[in-house]
Amino acid sequence: MHVLTQALSGTWSPFVLVAGLLLIGHVAASEGLFQLVGAWCARAPGGAVALFISTMIVVAVVTAVLNLDTSVVFMTPVAIQAARSKGTDETAFVFGTIFVSNSASLLLLGSNLTNLLVFSNRGISGATFVLHMVVPWLASTTVTIAVVLAWRWRALRGARHHPSSLRARFEAGPGLFGAAFAVVAMVALSRPALWVLGAGVLCEVVGPLARRRSTVFETLKAASPVTLLVLFVVAVGFSSIARATSVSATLLVHANVPATVAIATLSSLVINNLPSASLFAAHAIAHPFALLLGLDVGPNCAVTGALSSLLWIRIARRHDIKPSLRTYSAIGSIVAALAMTTAACTLVLH
Repeated sequence: MHVLTQALSGTWSPFVLVAGLLLIGHVAASEGLFQLVGAWCARAPGGAVALFISTMIVVAVVTAVLNLDTSVVFMTPVAIQAARSKGTDETAFVFGTIFVSNSASLLLLGSNLTNLLVFSNRGISGATFVLHMVVPWLASTTVTIAVVLAWRWRALRGARHHPSSLRARFEAGPGLFGAAFAVVAMVALSRPALWVLGAGVLCEVVGPLARRRSTVFETLKAASPVTLLVLFVVAVGFSSIARATSVSATLLVHANVPATVAIATLSSLVINNLPSASLFAAHAIAHPFALLLGLDVGPNCAVTGALSSLLWIRIARRHDIKPSLRTYSAIGSIVAALAMTTAACTLVLH
């Protein structure tokens, strides 16, 4: 019972914070924020290459600010629409969105649920986390964009340039301010979960959806309660197992940076990065920041690595795109290897 209590105390806060971020992202999407940014990218000067780079930068920022899953859910359609608005290569935008979302989830504690799980009981502030991860984040994101761009260079350069027809109606409201508040809270507060959840609920209450008589069910659905509950149970289960055994401690307590990254990546691909984070977070880890490289960027090697990949497949299919899982692993493995190596070097030098 004591083990279960410890597991619960170290696990509830990350899920509460993610629920708040999902609510804020839901309201921001209803205000047209993501569509507006996509329209800006589509109207930017330059051809398809410039459009791709600008869109991927936006994906990276949304991931860092509003969480990996929020970015995948709301930015994948925006990226597809941006590509179609200029008649350019959709493949680069579709695969780029998921690869960049994973690679860019290193910056804030709230950028990825695995970050929160690994550091939930380590007493680190959001500002300290950012200071440690800002350079690896920049390195990982830049390398990922560069690899996808090199892969699809001919298709992007060979596309005919059409004037963008993408338009967006944006109404500044609680979603925008909620996102800004969430960033400040995650950086400045040691325990931002309840504050961010409160901001998310408030956004849903006073936002545009409320004026259209949004139901309680729609608000709850935005926070993905069933998905989060299932993931919470899985996380608590693996955390309890890890606390009752010494498997994770034996693996990582003396491992160096490359070994830590490799073990985290392999574990993510075999059992998914969320249970892996719960498993490894229960004991002392020699290099916890290196662990996040494997847990966050490693899932680019295969769709089994993270929930974000499964969400991405579902959303792509809704837009009549059937991404190849073989292509995902072939290109994603190169992306992950180069991005993790570059980011790991910055960690060691730091």
